[in-house]
Amino acid sequence: MNQKLNIIIFSIIFYFITHIIVAKETWIVDKELSTITFELPIFLAKNVKGVFTEIEGLVEIDVEKKENNKAVFSVSIDSIEMNYKKYRDLLLSDIFFYEKNFPIALIDTKKFSYENEKELELMVELNIKGTTKEVPLQLIIIRLGENLVQIKGSLNFSRTAYQIGIGKWSSTAILKDKATINTNLFLFKD
Repeated sequence: MNQKLNIIIFSIIFYFITHIIVAKETWIVDKELSTITFELPIFLAKNVKGVFTEIEGLVEIDVEKKENNKAVFSVSIDSIEMNYKKYRDLLLSDIFFYEKNFPIALIDTKKFSYENEKELELMVELNIKGTTKEVPLQLIIIRLGENLVQIKGSLNFSRTAYQIGIGKWSSTAILKDKATINTNLFLFKD
């Protein structure tokens, strides 16, 4: 009788453990294919445009319940490549990104749920220069195969809210306040 009870308990535990494992999927960013770009308008000049070449990230999805999902993506500030190359050192300095003290920028979805598997709007935490603010992020998800998805996203934020541009650079008369980050991420199932 005791052995039968142990088998039943083991079967129930095994069912729940395997059900949890199957229900969760982890997707990892493909660093070679993925891009995260930014753009900052300048009055009467070409916008500042750049790309971060060092990206990390993952998404954890509950494919059955579609809740308690999580995604975290980061960029190395020092990996920035931009169209105004002669101002790169200024951009990395304490006046703008202060890369020496804040080498990583981070987007964290916290826990989220979804209904639509193709389009999604989330409030995410954007952390730049040690400051975290919630900003809206619009996403388009394209399934390219069983183990590969593409996620295109866009978010806008206030550069002055993150103290990106202090002193004389804090004015929004020339260097505008609204910055845009665009993502073109490719993730593969782990």
